[in-house]
Amino acid sequence: MDITRLEPDDAAGCAAAVELLIATHAVDCPAALLSTPAGFAASLRYGWDGDPGRTYLARDESGALVGLLQFFAPTYDNTNVVWIEVEVHPDHRSRGIGSELVRYAEQVAGELGRTSFGLAGWDLPKAVAFAKRHGFEQKAVEVNRRQDIANLDWTTVQKLYDEAVLASADYELVRITDVLPEEMLDDMVAITASINDAPKDDLDIEDDVFTPQRLRGYEESRRGHNQNLYRVIARHRTTGELAGHSVVTVERERPQIAEQADTAVSRDHRGHRLGALVKTAMLLWLREAEPAVTQLDTWNAESNDHMIAINEQLNYFIIARTLDYQKTL
Repeated sequence: MDITRLEPDDAAGCAAAVELLIATHAVDCPAALLSTPAGFAASLRYGWDGDPGRTYLARDESGALVGLLQFFAPTYDNTNVVWIEVEVHPDHRSRGIGSELVRYAEQVAGELGRTSFGLAGWDLPKAVAFAKRHGFEQKAVEVNRRQDIANLDWTTVQKLYDEAVLASADYELVRITDVLPEEMLDDMVAITASINDAPKDDLDIEDDVFTPQRLRGYEESRRGHNQNLYRVIARHRTTGELAGHSVVTVERERPQIAEQADTAVSRDHRGHRLGALVKTAMLLWLREAEPAVTQLDTWNAESNDHMIAINEQLNYFIIARTLDYQKTL
Protein backbone atom coordinates (compact mmCIF):
# COMPACT_ATOMS: atom_id res chain seq x y z
CA MET A 1 0.00 0.00 0.00
CA ASP A 2 1.26 3.47 -0.93
CA ILE A 3 0.75 6.17 1.74
CA THR A 4 1.35 9.77 0.67
CA ARG A 5 0.71 13.13 2.31
CA LEU A 6 -2.05 15.20 0.72
CA GLU A 7 -1.24 18.85 0.03
CA PRO A 8 -3.88 21.61 -0.02
CA ASP A 9 -3.02 22.56 -3.61
CA ASP A 10 -3.86 19.03 -4.82
CA ALA A 11 -7.44 19.67 -5.95
CA ALA A 12 -7.88 16.16 -7.37
CA GLY A 13 -6.56 14.61 -4.17
CA CYS A 14 -8.88 16.69 -1.99
CA ALA A 15 -11.86 15.73 -4.16
CA ALA A 16 -10.88 12.05 -3.91
CA ALA A 17 -10.55 12.34 -0.13
CA VAL A 18 -14.05 13.79 0.14
CA GLU A 19 -15.42 11.03 -2.11
CA LEU A 20 -13.92 8.44 0.21
CA LEU A 21 -15.40 10.18 3.26
CA ILE A 22 -18.82 10.23 1.59
CA ALA A 23 -18.53 6.46 1.06
CA THR A 24 -17.42 5.71 4.62
CA HIS A 25 -20.00 7.97 6.24
CA ALA A 26 -22.80 6.49 4.15
CA VAL A 27 -22.14 3.33 6.16
CA ASP A 28 -20.94 4.71 9.51
CA CYS A 29 -22.85 7.98 10.02
CA PRO A 30 -25.00 9.12 7.08
CA ALA A 31 -26.16 12.34 8.76
CA ALA A 32 -22.67 13.64 9.59
CA LEU A 33 -21.64 16.99 8.16
CA LEU A 34 -18.77 16.61 5.68
CA SER A 35 -16.51 19.16 4.01
CA THR A 36 -16.67 20.00 0.34
CA PRO A 37 -13.38 19.58 -1.59
CA ALA A 38 -12.73 23.31 -1.20
CA GLY A 39 -13.43 23.11 2.52
CA PHE A 40 -11.17 20.09 2.85
CA ALA A 41 -8.33 21.95 1.14
CA ALA A 42 -8.88 24.92 3.46
CA SER A 43 -8.59 22.62 6.48
CA LEU A 44 -5.23 21.37 5.21
CA ARG A 45 -4.02 24.93 4.64
CA TYR A 46 -5.43 26.76 7.68
CA GLY A 47 -6.67 24.20 10.19
CA TRP A 48 -9.12 25.38 12.84
CA ASP A 49 -7.10 28.37 13.96
CA GLY A 50 -3.89 28.54 11.98
CA ASP A 51 -2.51 25.22 13.22
CA PRO A 52 -3.35 22.74 10.44
CA GLY A 53 -3.07 19.00 10.66
CA ARG A 54 -2.07 16.54 7.98
CA THR A 55 -3.95 14.09 5.79
CA TYR A 56 -2.44 10.98 4.24
CA LEU A 57 -3.96 9.03 1.36
CA ALA A 58 -3.58 5.26 1.14
CA ARG A 59 -3.74 3.65 -2.31
CA ASP A 60 -3.56 -0.02 -3.23
CA GLU A 61 -1.42 -1.54 -5.97
CA SER A 62 -3.99 -0.56 -8.61
CA GLY A 63 -3.87 3.10 -7.53
CA ALA A 64 -7.37 3.04 -6.01
CA LEU A 65 -7.86 5.19 -2.91
CA VAL A 66 -8.67 2.75 -0.11
CA GLY A 67 -7.94 4.66 3.10
CA LEU A 68 -7.45 8.02 4.71
CA LEU A 69 -5.45 9.08 7.76
CA GLN A 70 -6.10 12.44 9.40
CA PHE A 71 -3.26 13.40 11.73
CA PHE A 72 -3.10 16.39 14.08
CA ALA A 73 -0.08 17.33 16.20
CA PRO A 74 -0.95 20.53 18.11
CA THR A 75 1.63 23.30 18.36
CA TYR A 76 -0.15 25.89 20.55
CA ASP A 77 -0.42 23.50 23.52
CA ASN A 78 -0.44 19.76 24.30
CA THR A 79 2.76 19.43 22.29
CA ASN A 80 3.25 15.84 23.47
CA VAL A 81 -0.04 14.74 21.89
CA VAL A 82 -1.12 13.42 18.48
CA TRP A 83 -4.74 12.85 17.45
CA ILE A 84 -5.74 10.70 14.50
CA GLU A 85 -8.82 9.55 12.65
CA VAL A 86 -8.72 6.55 10.31
CA GLU A 87 -11.12 5.94 7.44
CA VAL A 88 -11.19 2.84 5.23
CA HIS A 89 -13.39 2.56 2.16
CA PRO A 90 -16.27 0.13 2.85
CA ASP A 91 -15.26 -2.01 -0.15
CA HIS A 92 -11.77 -2.54 1.29
CA ARG A 93 -12.39 -3.17 4.99
CA SER A 94 -11.17 -6.15 7.04
CA ARG A 95 -7.93 -6.30 5.02
CA GLY A 96 -5.60 -4.66 7.54
CA ILE A 97 -5.61 -1.23 5.90
CA GLY A 98 -6.77 0.60 9.03
CA SER A 99 -4.16 -1.18 11.13
CA GLU A 100 -1.42 -0.23 8.70
CA LEU A 101 -2.53 3.42 8.85
CA VAL A 102 -2.39 3.35 12.67
CA ARG A 103 1.14 1.92 12.56
CA TYR A 104 2.14 4.58 10.05
CA ALA A 105 0.70 7.30 12.30
CA GLU A 106 2.59 5.91 15.28
CA GLN A 107 5.81 6.07 13.28
CA VAL A 108 5.22 9.70 12.29
CA ALA A 109 4.25 10.59 15.87
CA GLY A 110 7.45 9.01 17.15
CA GLU A 111 9.52 10.97 14.64
CA LEU A 112 7.89 14.16 15.99
CA GLY A 113 8.73 13.19 19.57
CA ARG A 114 5.10 12.82 20.61
CA THR A 115 4.35 10.46 23.49
CA SER A 116 0.54 10.57 23.81
CA PHE A 117 -1.47 9.06 20.99
CA GLY A 118 -5.20 9.73 20.59
CA LEU A 119 -7.81 8.18 18.33
CA ALA A 120 -11.33 9.42 17.63
CA GLY A 121 -14.00 7.21 16.08
CA TRP A 122 -17.73 6.68 15.81
CA ASP A 123 -19.50 4.84 18.61
CA LEU A 124 -19.89 1.65 16.60
CA PRO A 125 -19.04 -1.92 17.69
CA LYS A 126 -16.41 -2.47 14.97
CA ALA A 127 -14.76 0.88 15.71
CA VAL A 128 -14.66 0.08 19.44
CA ALA A 129 -13.10 -3.33 18.74
CA PHE A 130 -10.56 -1.73 16.39
CA ALA A 131 -9.46 0.74 19.09
CA LYS A 132 -9.12 -1.96 21.74
CA ARG A 133 -7.15 -4.18 19.36
CA HIS A 134 -4.58 -1.42 18.98
CA GLY A 135 -4.20 -0.83 22.70
CA PHE A 136 -6.30 2.31 23.10
CA GLU A 137 -8.35 3.09 26.22
CA GLN A 138 -11.62 5.01 25.98
CA LYS A 139 -11.32 8.39 27.72
CA ALA A 140 -14.29 10.54 26.67
CA VAL A 141 -17.53 10.68 24.70
CA GLU A 142 -18.52 13.56 22.43
CA VAL A 143 -21.97 14.14 20.96
CA ASN A 144 -22.86 15.91 17.72
CA ARG A 145 -26.22 17.67 17.89
CA ARG A 146 -28.05 19.55 15.17
CA GLN A 147 -30.66 22.25 15.28
CA ASP A 148 -33.32 22.27 12.56
CA ILE A 149 -33.43 26.02 11.96
CA ALA A 150 -35.98 25.72 9.18
CA ASN A 151 -38.55 24.31 11.61
CA LEU A 152 -37.44 26.10 14.77
CA ASP A 153 -40.14 27.35 17.12
CA TRP A 154 -39.16 31.01 17.21
CA THR A 155 -41.74 31.74 19.90
CA THR A 156 -39.79 29.45 22.24
CA VAL A 157 -36.49 31.07 21.25
CA GLN A 158 -37.88 34.54 21.94
CA LYS A 159 -39.31 33.40 25.28
CA LEU A 160 -35.96 31.94 26.38
CA TYR A 161 -34.19 35.09 25.23
CA ASP A 162 -36.60 37.35 27.13
CA GLU A 163 -36.20 35.27 30.30
CA ALA A 164 -32.41 35.41 29.98
CA VAL A 165 -32.51 39.19 29.48
CA LEU A 166 -34.43 39.58 32.75
CA ALA A 167 -31.88 37.41 34.59
CA SER A 168 -28.92 39.33 33.13
CA ALA A 169 -30.04 42.94 33.48
CA ASP A 170 -26.50 44.04 34.41
CA TYR A 171 -25.19 42.95 31.01
CA GLU A 172 -25.44 44.20 27.45
CA LEU A 173 -24.84 42.37 24.17
CA VAL A 174 -22.28 43.28 21.52
CA ARG A 175 -22.43 41.91 17.97
CA ILE A 176 -19.15 41.44 16.08
CA THR A 177 -18.72 40.09 12.55
CA ASP A 178 -15.47 38.66 11.17
CA VAL A 179 -12.63 40.51 12.99
CA LEU A 180 -12.51 41.51 16.65
CA PRO A 181 -11.67 45.17 17.31
CA GLU A 182 -8.10 45.49 18.56
CA GLU A 183 -9.23 47.01 21.87
CA MET A 184 -11.29 43.85 22.66
CA LEU A 185 -8.66 41.30 21.72
CA ASP A 186 -6.88 40.82 25.05
CA ASP A 187 -10.14 40.51 27.00
CA MET A 188 -11.46 38.01 24.46
CA VAL A 189 -8.43 35.80 25.06
CA ALA A 190 -9.60 35.29 28.64
CA ILE A 191 -13.21 34.67 27.60
CA THR A 192 -12.15 32.13 24.98
CA ALA A 193 -10.01 30.35 27.58
CA SER A 194 -13.19 29.78 29.64
CA ILE A 195 -13.78 26.78 27.37
CA ASN A 196 -11.17 25.00 29.51
CA ASP A 197 -13.83 24.68 32.22
CA ALA A 198 -15.79 22.32 29.98
CA PRO A 199 -15.49 18.64 30.99
CA LYS A 200 -12.42 16.74 29.78
CA ASP A 201 -13.56 13.47 31.38
CA ASP A 202 -10.56 11.11 31.55
CA LEU A 203 -8.56 12.64 28.71
CA ASP A 204 -4.88 13.14 29.54
CA ILE A 205 -4.59 16.63 28.08
CA GLU A 206 -3.56 20.10 29.21
CA ASP A 207 -5.76 23.19 29.02
CA ASP A 208 -5.84 25.00 25.69
CA VAL A 209 -3.55 28.03 25.61
CA PHE A 210 -5.01 31.11 23.90
CA THR A 211 -3.18 34.24 22.78
CA PRO A 212 -4.10 37.25 20.66
CA GLN A 213 -2.19 35.65 17.80
CA ARG A 214 -4.23 32.46 18.08
CA LEU A 215 -7.50 34.39 18.00
CA ARG A 216 -6.29 36.22 14.90
CA GLY A 217 -5.30 32.85 13.45
CA TYR A 218 -8.87 31.64 13.97
CA GLU A 219 -10.25 34.68 12.13
CA GLU A 220 -7.82 34.19 9.24
CA SER A 221 -8.74 30.52 9.10
CA ARG A 222 -12.45 31.33 8.81
CA ARG A 223 -11.70 33.67 5.92
CA GLY A 224 -9.65 30.91 4.32
CA HIS A 225 -12.59 28.54 4.77
CA ASN A 226 -14.84 31.07 3.01
CA GLN A 227 -17.09 31.44 6.04
CA ASN A 228 -18.93 34.33 7.65
CA LEU A 229 -18.03 34.68 11.33
CA TYR A 230 -20.50 35.92 13.94
CA ARG A 231 -19.85 36.67 17.62
CA VAL A 232 -22.35 37.68 20.30
CA ILE A 233 -20.52 38.95 23.39
CA ALA A 234 -22.00 39.69 26.83
CA ARG A 235 -20.44 42.75 28.51
CA HIS A 236 -21.01 44.00 32.06
CA ARG A 237 -22.68 47.39 31.88
CA THR A 238 -20.90 48.95 34.87
CA THR A 239 -17.36 47.59 34.66
CA GLY A 240 -17.16 46.98 30.92
CA GLU A 241 -15.80 43.47 31.58
CA LEU A 242 -16.45 40.89 28.89
CA ALA A 243 -18.36 38.03 30.47
CA GLY A 244 -19.18 35.47 27.80
CA HIS A 245 -19.67 34.84 24.11
CA SER A 246 -21.18 32.64 21.44
CA VAL A 247 -19.48 32.08 18.08
CA VAL A 248 -21.11 30.73 14.91
CA THR A 249 -19.79 30.38 11.37
CA VAL A 250 -21.85 30.16 8.18
CA GLU A 251 -20.50 28.72 4.95
CA ARG A 252 -20.62 30.88 1.86
CA GLU A 253 -20.31 27.84 -0.40
CA ARG A 254 -23.28 26.19 1.32
CA PRO A 255 -25.15 29.06 3.01
CA GLN A 256 -27.70 26.70 4.54
CA ILE A 257 -25.05 25.29 6.88
CA ALA A 258 -23.92 26.89 10.12
CA GLU A 259 -21.66 25.56 12.87
CA GLN A 260 -21.43 26.48 16.53
CA ALA A 261 -17.76 27.16 17.16
CA ASP A 262 -17.86 28.09 20.84
CA THR A 263 -20.07 29.19 23.71
CA ALA A 264 -18.39 30.07 26.99
CA VAL A 265 -19.01 32.22 30.07
CA SER A 266 -16.32 33.46 32.43
CA ARG A 267 -16.56 31.80 35.83
CA ASP A 268 -16.67 35.27 37.46
CA HIS A 269 -19.95 36.01 35.67
CA ARG A 270 -21.84 32.74 35.89
CA GLY A 271 -25.26 32.43 37.42
CA HIS A 272 -26.93 35.10 35.28
CA ARG A 273 -28.14 32.88 32.40
CA LEU A 274 -25.52 34.39 30.09
CA GLY A 275 -25.09 31.11 28.21
CA ALA A 276 -28.76 31.06 27.28
CA LEU A 277 -28.63 34.79 26.56
CA VAL A 278 -25.82 34.68 24.00
CA LYS A 279 -27.06 31.50 22.32
CA THR A 280 -30.62 32.75 21.83
CA ALA A 281 -29.39 36.20 20.81
CA MET A 282 -27.22 34.52 18.19
CA LEU A 283 -30.19 32.62 16.77
CA LEU A 284 -32.28 35.77 16.50
CA TRP A 285 -29.38 37.54 14.77
CA LEU A 286 -28.83 34.70 12.30
CA ARG A 287 -32.51 34.79 11.37
CA GLU A 288 -31.93 38.35 10.15
CA ALA A 289 -28.38 38.10 8.80
CA GLU A 290 -28.38 34.59 7.30
CA PRO A 291 -31.95 33.69 6.32
CA ALA A 292 -30.75 30.78 4.16
CA VAL A 293 -29.45 28.84 7.17
CA THR A 294 -31.44 25.66 7.80
CA GLN A 295 -29.15 23.70 10.13
CA LEU A 296 -26.75 24.49 12.97
CA ASP A 297 -24.38 21.81 14.28
CA THR A 298 -22.67 21.74 17.66
CA TRP A 299 -20.42 19.33 19.58
CA ASN A 300 -20.28 18.82 23.35
CA ALA A 301 -18.77 16.38 25.78
CA GLU A 302 -21.56 14.01 26.72
CA SER A 303 -20.91 14.93 30.36
CA ASN A 304 -21.41 18.68 29.77
CA ASP A 305 -24.85 18.67 31.37
CA HIS A 306 -25.24 22.45 31.62
CA MET A 307 -24.66 23.23 27.95
CA ILE A 308 -26.64 20.20 26.81
CA ALA A 309 -29.62 21.39 28.89
CA ILE A 310 -29.55 24.73 27.04
CA ASN A 311 -29.27 22.97 23.69
CA GLU A 312 -32.21 20.69 24.45
CA GLN A 313 -34.35 23.71 25.32
CA LEU A 314 -33.47 24.99 21.84
CA ASN A 315 -34.60 21.75 20.19
CA TYR A 316 -31.25 20.26 19.20
CA PHE A 317 -31.29 16.56 18.36
CA ILE A 318 -28.48 13.99 18.41
CA ILE A 319 -26.74 13.13 15.14
CA ALA A 320 -23.96 10.89 16.41
CA ARG A 321 -21.65 9.97 19.27
CA THR A 322 -17.88 9.70 18.95
CA LEU A 323 -15.50 8.02 21.36
CA ASP A 324 -12.09 9.46 22.18
CA TYR A 325 -9.29 7.06 23.01
CA GLN A 326 -5.70 7.48 24.14
CA LYS A 327 -2.59 5.42 24.73
CA THR A 328 1.04 6.14 25.52
CA LEU A 329 3.70 5.66 22.89
